[in-house]
Amino acid sequence: MTDKNQRPAVVLTGISGNLGRCLTKLLHKEERIIGIDRRPFVGKPKDVEMVQGDLRKKKIEDVFRRNQVKAVVHMGILHDPRMSAEDHHSFNVLGTTRVLDCAARFGVKKLVVLSSADVYGPSPDNSNFLTEEAPLMAASRFPSVRDLIEVDMLAHGFFWRHPAVETVVLRPVHIVGPTIKNAPSNYLRNRRPWKLAGFDPMVQLIHMEDVARALAEALTEGRKGVYNVVGPGAVPLSALFKELGARPLAIPHPLARPILGALFKYRLASFPPEELDHIQFLCMVDGERWAKETHWQPAHSMRETIRSVLGE
Repeated sequence: MTDKNQRPAVVLTGISGNLGRCLTKLLHKEERIIGIDRRPFVGKPKDVEMVQGDLRKKKIEDVFRRNQVKAVVHMGILHDPRMSAEDHHSFNVLGTTRVLDCAARFGVKKLVVLSSADVYGPSPDNSNFLTEEAPLMAASRFPSVRDLIEVDMLAHGFFWRHPAVETVVLRPVHIVGPTIKNAPSNYLRNRRPWKLAGFDPMVQLIHMEDVARALAEALTEGRKGVYNVVGPGAVPLSALFKELGARPLAIPHPLARPILGALFKYRLASFPPEELDHIQFLCMVDGERWAKETHWQPAHSMRETIRSVLGE
């Protein structure tokens, strides 16, 4: 029997995050997993190898040099609105560049990059359902998404430059879950959330565990391409409030941005004013390509997905 430590490995960047932990749980009994993260992985399964380090550092190459790496799932993207633009750019773009360079130089056969449907950007000009060919316009209204768009474009360019590598770029809709602390989940946990008076946009959510399932599916041999990944459907923002028992405060939209900007500046709000676009304008995507090619069905219902933000 082959020693598991001698088997080809799957490298997971960002393994210590909530999504990384969830994906590890799905994969580690079948695959040799090597995780890379600046953060420790508390409660790490014993059979998972861990390298605690910064993706930008040259020593990360040692992971690829010393092991036969058959696949990489790149989730090591920083999302912290309170960090400087320079730190975001350095970690996200330079870190991704290092990962892609290692994948090309050390003969990795499969690369999966986690992007986001946020790269399209909410806009009053959006059509109802955006396909993978829609332009990535988020940066025009939301500068902090610029790095995520650049990461997506780096992966897209890698796809064309290295056809021998099966590259998959996944763009899931808003990810929510009991342990997720991103802007959508934080917003939906508010008992008195803001809403913009006169606006009730349709919203798409996907459960964290369904995103982990999609990432695992993307590792299937022969799979390659750019895919939107959607959850169990779309509902009006007002329906989310009703399901969660929230009592929203209707704020006139000309006042909302300056007020939220001041609150965020003084750490009295958990999300920046740019996030208001998501509760004002449409950004719904078409997930037909992924569903058709993988026979994809989310495991969590809409109700389960919504209520997951409350830890249920």
